[in-house]
Amino acid sequence: MSATRRAFLAAALPVALAPGLIRRAVAATDPRMAQRSIGKADAKVTVEEWFSLTCPHCAQFAINVLPEIKTKLIDTGRIRYVFCDYPLDRVSLMAAEVARSLPPERYEPFIMALLANQDHWAFVQDGTQEEQLRKMAALAGLSADSFDRAVNDAQLQNEILSEQSKAETEYKITGTPSFRFNDTIYRDGELSYAEFEKKVVAAGG
Repeated sequence: MSATRRAFLAAALPVALAPGLIRRAVAATDPRMAQRSIGKADAKVTVEEWFSLTCPHCAQFAINVLPEIKTKLIDTGRIRYVFCDYPLDRVSLMAAEVARSLPPERYEPFIMALLANQDHWAFVQDGTQEEQLRKMAALAGLSADSFDRAVNDAQLQNEILSEQSKAETEYKITGTPSFRFNDTIYRDGELSYAEFEKKVVAAGG
């Protein structure tokens, strides 16, 4: 994330970010920040995707490519797929907070629904994004009170941004979607299925 975008996110948060809270050790104590993944734990290749819930390229990848990846690579045990938050703006950060506040088994279906219906909540013209996100969260089983707690939770905000900062520092991630195939990083946006599978094979899967 650029310094400008980080400053924008910090300014947009309802509670000022406390630098002392932005630590991986803090995230490790919060079950909401436990790794969200699908696929067999012992798969030869682990693929991490850094994504933003307001990124149109992430949405297109989720709609057009990820279903084939699930059928051919995840369900067959060739890869384990890990979802990594990389919010590009205040709205995507808020959505990430809500997703991580759901029970783990509801996480992946919820983010897939958000990406598939991005135009209906992230870029709405006839209502606020928060109101539309609230409606989708309710359909996923999150109560109104739990929603309010999630989007105003300074600790959770800091933990998500801490993980984002780690990705920037360790893997030079600067945009979405970006991927890590075991130890090989791909930072140039969405991939076709054929391109994705080639990288899985190159990583040993």
